[in-house]
Amino acid sequence: MSNKSISMSDALYEYTIENWLREPEILRELREETKSLPNHNMQISPDQGQLMGVVAKLIGATSYLEVGVFTGYSSLSVALALPPDGTVVACDVSEEFTSVARRYWKKAGVDGKIDLRLAEGVVTLDALIREARQFDMAFIDADKPNYLNYYERCLRLVRQGGLILIDNVLWSGKVADVDDRQEETEVIRGVNRMLLGDERVDLALIPIADGLTVARVR
Repeated sequence: MSNKSISMSDALYEYTIENWLREPEILRELREETKSLPNHNMQISPDQGQLMGVVAKLIGATSYLEVGVFTGYSSLSVALALPPDGTVVACDVSEEFTSVARRYWKKAGVDGKIDLRLAEGVVTLDALIREARQFDMAFIDADKPNYLNYYERCLRLVRQGGLILIDNVLWSGKVADVDDRQEETEVIRGVNRMLLGDERVDLALIPIADGLTVARVR
């Protein structure tokens, strides 16, 4: 037994993948294709995708908001978990990367659920606020300097009792390196400090992949 999270060696990680991962073939194909891209490390891990799908089902989500799509692994993971009438609004700025996502959404038969909006994230979120949209769950995984801007807007868009998931909050361990003063590291540290004191949400950290914060809107 241990009173802190276990360290994840490569061997132990492979064991978890072999014994818990239920990755649909369509997601495996997408992950394999993304590996060939120079920015492939931007994709979430398959175990995180599976977790997000389970979380969506746990809260009975029918609507999902994503800020930062890349090639679509996270959006496809959640779209597959939503009921047939579920809806996804996916926000990104890259036509190149989201063209891969579109292809896999269509191949998986969930493209009808997904509304892709290509614009700056803040612009899209402000438009959704004006539309009085509401979501059960949101996922923030885009440009780090805007994390707090995205978070504040998601607080207005996610219903009471809904969830806001925030990716990369451990930042490859750099957040704990006192000598690391890079801008994005400092931004993530600031986000983590702010969330700790934010009484508008209930808070948990899941040390999966690069760290996933779960904030439940009170």
